[in-house]
Amino acid sequence: MNKLSVNIAGIEMKTPVMTASGTFGFGLELAKYVDLSKLGALVVKGTTLEPRAGNKGRRIAETPAGMLNCIGLENPGVRVFIDETAPLLKQYDVPVIVNISGNTAEEYVELAKLLNIQEVAGLEINISCPNVKAGGMAFGTSPKAAAEIVEKAKKATSKPIITKLSPNVTDIVEIAKAVESAGTDAISLINTPLGMKIDIKKKKPALGNVFGGLSGPAIRPIAVRMVYQVAGAVKVPIIGMGGITTAEDALEFIMAGASAVSVGAGTFIDPLTAIKVAEGIDAYLEKEKIDNIKQLKGIAYVSAQKGG
Repeated sequence: MNKLSVNIAGIEMKTPVMTASGTFGFGLELAKYVDLSKLGALVVKGTTLEPRAGNKGRRIAETPAGMLNCIGLENPGVRVFIDETAPLLKQYDVPVIVNISGNTAEEYVELAKLLNIQEVAGLEINISCPNVKAGGMAFGTSPKAAAEIVEKAKKATSKPIITKLSPNVTDIVEIAKAVESAGTDAISLINTPLGMKIDIKKKKPALGNVFGGLSGPAIRPIAVRMVYQVAGAVKVPIIGMGGITTAEDALEFIMAGASAVSVGAGTFIDPLTAIKVAEGIDAYLEKEKIDNIKQLKGIAYVSAQKGG
């Protein structure tokens, strides 16, 4: 499927379909069911400096056409990933991208330094985390704070930096421009919008953390809109995500301006979703007699600008 190959910030991918962080574990959990070599890239679970137990109480709640989660970045910490997980992932022919999270700029810098290893193809910076030095405001809601994280992390590693944007902002374009100016090599969007569910029988919030991130098909129109807006404002590659379960879903993102896409909640329905989406895109290109996926990138944006 050479017609599907893409290059995202120097990361060569066989297809434009990746896994979304937090939905595919570290890859090893699903390796016996999924041929990892057929993925465009494996984006592993959010990783922090120290181990995290995650949030207490109920962590997942189903919603119409989606789900809420407040896992709380449960993970064994970066050193376990480096010492135990990364060596095992070497056996698979797939680029590994590590999603990193921190509470301070210094933590992001330390993570970037530690993960500057051969087994890692790139880093995805999660800037939806709370900035403890700014009273808990998420890094991704402030152009200045987002740019600071990107600039410092970029200096700490030779790996490509992908910045994952939060949709919980007034102007997504302003944030995108800020991280591009700071040196990000690519942008992924969107992370999950905040939502809430109330258990009317217990008469209290359903989730232990009260609020959670909404994912699934319900958020796809929002995600496509944001990709479209950002594609018209930046030059770096965009990885689109949010409710992708079919090739048709993925093609919307690509036509809006994304160079690649990530499958998240769809994996919970079918672990093979990412591979099936790639196969579906390949079939679409064949049917439409299109030589390369790159020919579709941003085609809807171009059409709209021409008034078509």
